[in-house]
Amino acid sequence: MKFIAQIDVMPKKEILDPQGKAVTGSMKNIGLGEITNVRVGKHISLEVEAESEAEASEKVDRACKQLLANLIMESYEFKIAAV
Repeated sequence: MKFIAQIDVMPKKEILDPQGKAVTGSMKNIGLGEITNVRVGKHISLEVEAESEAEASEKVDRACKQLLANLIMESYEFKIAAV
């Protein structure tokens, strides 16, 4: 079976996010000062072949831990759907 995974990788809350700070500051410049505490991360979409959703989930989790996220500075979450 084929599955699509939607992965969100974000900086951990205790880690400074210079991109998020820059975007937050820019919100004021465009008249959106009420938008605050912006955090900037990355979104990854991928397809995975697996026998079951549980197996696909294990493969995506392994990819996140070993390649897609820096676990010292980032956290991740994902959703999987069958194609």
